[in-house]
Amino acid sequence: MATNENLPPNVIKQLAKELKNIDESPPEGIKVVVNDDDFSIIYADIEGPAGTPYDNGVFRMKLLLSRDFPHSPPKGFFLTKIFHPNIATNGEICVNTLKKDWNPNLGLRHVLIVVRCLLIEPFPESALNEQAGKLLLENYEEYARHARLYTGIHAKPKSKFKTGAISESTTALNVDQSNTSVLNAEVKTAPSGATLPLQSPLAPSTNNTTRRKQAGTGCGWS
Repeated sequence: MATNENLPPNVIKQLAKELKNIDESPPEGIKVVVNDDDFSIIYADIEGPAGTPYDNGVFRMKLLLSRDFPHSPPKGFFLTKIFHPNIATNGEICVNTLKKDWNPNLGLRHVLIVVRCLLIEPFPESALNEQAGKLLLENYEEYARHARLYTGIHAKPKSKFKTGAISESTTALNVDQSNTSVLNAEVKTAPSGATLPLQSPLAPSTNNTTRRKQAGTGCGWS
């Protein structure tokens, strides 16, 4: 087992509390995985929400915790390639909850819910992926086609898993070594020439602005 000296005891205690909260009140469509070698890295598998171009895919992301968590927000990255205005090509996630709107009382559960909401309601006005943002604003059908293609090639197909289940113990963050390989497994991608039958894209919501504000999505550049 790793010593996990990169996080102080008070942060590990807080992390255990937060993971217990997630286990008791699991977020819809999200499964959390604890890294026994490094508690500062939290993995999560997020199901693509139904009715979006990300449906039928499962996207792995990670949250990096600092030594002064929760006073500083975690940093979020998608490990699965995804075509989305607010997710950069290197996986960086653009969401105010992880930046200027962070509050130590929000917790990891709230962060995970907001990130999944971002898949439902993108915020193209402040895009990290300019191509995705431009297409979403100007040609939704083309944006949806690109997003579905990425989902079909890079994202794992949905499988039945217990929503919000934490696959390792959260009592003292003790994790069975046999599960470690799961954490390090990379998403297998199909050949670059692979194609995906495309469905007719859904029309974007007419009340995007209100719902985005409620979810706290988007990055302000002020």
